Amino acid sequence: MSIALLTSRALVGLQAPEVTVEVHLANGLPAFTLVGLADAEVREARDRVRAALQTAQFEFPQRRITVNLAPADLPKEGGCFDLPIALGILAASGQIPANRLDRYEFAGELSLTGELRSVRGALALARQAAHSGRTLILPIANAPEAALVQDVQMLPARSLSAVAAHLCGHTLLAPHDGATLAPPPAYPDLADVKGQAQARRALEVAASGQHSLLLYGPPGTGKSMLAQRLPGLLPPMDDREALESAVVQSIEGSFHPERWHHRPLRAPHHSASTAALVGGGSTPRPGEISLAHNGVLYLDELPEFDRRVLEALREPLESGHITISRAARRAEFPARFQLVAAMNPCPCGYHGHPDGRCRCTPEQVRRYRQRLSGPLLDRIDLVLEVPALSVAELQTTASGESSAVVRERVARAWAIQQARQGMPNARLDAAGVNRWCRPDVAGDALLRTAIERLGLSARAYHRILKVARTIADMNGADNIGAPHIAEAVQSRRGPGEFN
Repeated sequence: MSIALLTSRALVGLQAPEVTVEVHLANGLPAFTLVGLADAEVREARDRVRAALQTAQFEFPQRRITVNLAPADLPKEGGCFDLPIALGILAASGQIPANRLDRYEFAGELSLTGELRSVRGALALARQAAHSGRTLILPIANAPEAALVQDVQMLPARSLSAVAAHLCGHTLLAPHDGATLAPPPAYPDLADVKGQAQARRALEVAASGQHSLLLYGPPGTGKSMLAQRLPGLLPPMDDREALESAVVQSIEGSFHPERWHHRPLRAPHHSASTAALVGGGSTPRPGEISLAHNGVLYLDELPEFDRRVLEALREPLESGHITISRAARRAEFPARFQLVAAMNPCPCGYHGHPDGRCRCTPEQVRRYRQRLSGPLLDRIDLVLEVPALSVAELQTTASGESSAVVRERVARAWAIQQARQGMPNARLDAAGVNRWCRPDVAGDALLRTAIERLGLSARAYHRILKVARTIADMNGADNIGAPHIAEAVQSRRGPGEFN
């Protein structure tokens, strides 16, 4: 027959909408036309497909070839359409049977030798294919990743020739030989941290309620060391959370099956642009906040980030997702991350140091701290100073609790919150705060005094109540008392209040 129809999928945000690959052969001067809103990567498939067919000992038709990727208004990018285009040419020219093509979905990039190379977004492709009732044929390198999706029918292949032999009924493709086995997560241990009892406590509070945290102090006090240990304090990811995080990383091409069930820790450099941090591009792609979904986003040297980049964090910190809109395209990505940031107290980093080594002027210190806007600081639940350790503390052996011990207490606090309101305290909205975070008489009086003296905003008021609710949950208390309010207020000493 002179026409063939195959099914593949495009990537739009986290979705993988169905794409019909139509291949038509007609008489006339030899030509290869590709239509259907394809980007440069897809248009280059013409040369890859031609070379792959010829090196695989297939005949490349010397006819007028037209390939349409439908629907025409859906953007297509990437190399995943190489395999269906090549198979469509073979089916339209009668070199393979076309009567079984409707049972399958195809995705794969072709090398010039006809071998199949891995593609981005295999998890998204497999998740959508599992609901279609068709079998997904994809490169063998993507099999461990796609196998993480339950109920997906999948056949991995090494080459174009292997797929053609399967469709002809000569040598059938074998299903994937088993589920992906990932080693248990191995996070840095909190027991390695020397001293810093207050910082360890703040880290546990942040983990127990999924609160955002800002650490400030001179260089070398362990701020980065503490932040890197936060993922190890969080309870293990369930399958739903793991799949959500893995799909985002798969779309970006950075997912590794051996990291399955590992909470992500993203630490972008302070030179990162807005698009790199929150996502963007002419074809919207996820940024660092989405790659940190269900994990931790660590921003070191916070004031060194461009102010516009930091202000872009305000909305996703509240909503847990980010919508990227372009003139013709729009994509939404999840961004439920836990923010941990670190900064120095002044440009040189030693403001208030006992040896008086800081030489920054008051104006330099003020301008440095004002790089962080009030609305951004309002969205950070815990702000804690990490002081320099003494020589005696540095020379002692670390004797604090391990991450495993702390993680058990964090898990109990999470269980209390899930049973009471079905979400962590940090995600409570105004109605949830009014319902679940009401302090007792003594706590309310203390909170009123704190608001009047510190001039706190309504958002800061709600966040203090959320942190106090978490502290009460950690202590197993049903009601929020004055001690819980006092610790929550003390944990919000902002950068403008450095000693």
